Amino acid sequence: MADTPLGARRSAVYLLDQVLGEGRLMAECLSAGALDRLPPEERARAQRLALETLRGLERADRLLQRHLRKTPPLTVRNALRLGTVELCRGEAAHGVVNAMVQIVGTHKRHGQLKGMVNAVLRKIAADGPDGWAKLRVPRLPKWLRAPLAAAWGAQSVTMMEAAHFAGAPLDITGKPGADLSALGGEALPTGSLRLMAPGQVTALPGYDAGDWWVQDAAAALPATLLGVRPGERVLDLCAAPGGKTLQLAAAGADVVAVDSSAQRMKRLQENLARTGLQAQTRVCDALELEGQYDAILLDAPCSATGTIRRHPDLPHAKDGAEFGALIELQAQMLAHAWTLLRPGGRMVFCTCSLLPDEGEVQVEEALDMYEDMQTDRAALARAGIDPDWITQEGGLRLRPDFWPERGGMDGFYMALLRKDGDA
Repeated sequence: MADTPLGARRSAVYLLDQVLGEGRLMAECLSAGALDRLPPEERARAQRLALETLRGLERADRLLQRHLRKTPPLTVRNALRLGTVELCRGEAAHGVVNAMVQIVGTHKRHGQLKGMVNAVLRKIAADGPDGWAKLRVPRLPKWLRAPLAAAWGAQSVTMMEAAHFAGAPLDITGKPGADLSALGGEALPTGSLRLMAPGQVTALPGYDAGDWWVQDAAAALPATLLGVRPGERVLDLCAAPGGKTLQLAAAGADVVAVDSSAQRMKRLQENLARTGLQAQTRVCDALELEGQYDAILLDAPCSATGTIRRHPDLPHAKDGAEFGALIELQAQMLAHAWTLLRPGGRMVFCTCSLLPDEGEVQVEEALDMYEDMQTDRAALARAGIDPDWITQEGGLRLRPDFWPERGGMDGFYMALLRKDGDA
């Protein structure tokens, strides 16, 4: 195994500092150009190292506390955490220890602690990986674990945590007619292609040709449920980074993709250009939109608690304080989107959340509020959708602990809502 360059490790420590010290999400750091100076391969390594450390943070801290008499400064602690995770995953001890000593030794304020880093990591290396394997699967923080256990039960949450710790494979959605055979992988029941160890995404066959895009199997289902037809006028709200927009455009719809973030919309436009698909793009507040549409996909802003297997930084960077405001915003967006839908039209409301307040409850309340709204259960009875996933009000609940033998899926809620009247 080739040794990881020092720049990738140093950048991984920086990302950990931002998440655990500043409460920033990794996506925010990357959008701000935190790793732009690194070559693509080192950038990918830095992200991978940071993500693996966040997934194993509880285990790393438990091992380190055996050898630390007091808690070191955050940057030093994060170097120790990263080093511990690498050592326990089988990386060569000399390379890991030397790199962490150099990272701490060249730090302006904490360079004098390099001897301690050397001593502690050599003890971790001497202990071997057995101690790591004996520790429990890392748990979610209490502020999130408690409401999830109340909703789904403690055993289900434990299974979700196992899925989070395992991480996520790479799921791909292909353009209609594209030949994806060179990728290998497993064809999932819902239509996505799953790769368990893909390597660098941009180097995979068909990427440059725009034959496919990365999209979790759960995230691909909302556009599938919407079932757009060629020529239909379709609104994709909160569209970036664009996976659902690409699905809708590939189906031949006249798509208007809306997002409030110019930076995120730029990424959507790049994905459209790479795949050769067409959609109108608008950067604006969704609550200020006007017009009438045949179909609407509303992927509402949410806690993103369903994506922790891909984004283990989330429970460390957040504390749930913003959830109330998000739930209120979701209700406002659903209500406004309903006014943009033509009679006889259909709308998918979805969130990548595990919290019922951001899914089932939103739709239950909307059904009580709008006499012309009903859920379409028939659309859910299609290949690849387990009947047990269908909820009481007629939506679809997906969780990370589903498909455990296949590598899980993101947590999602979605419902196909039909509006009474003639189209």
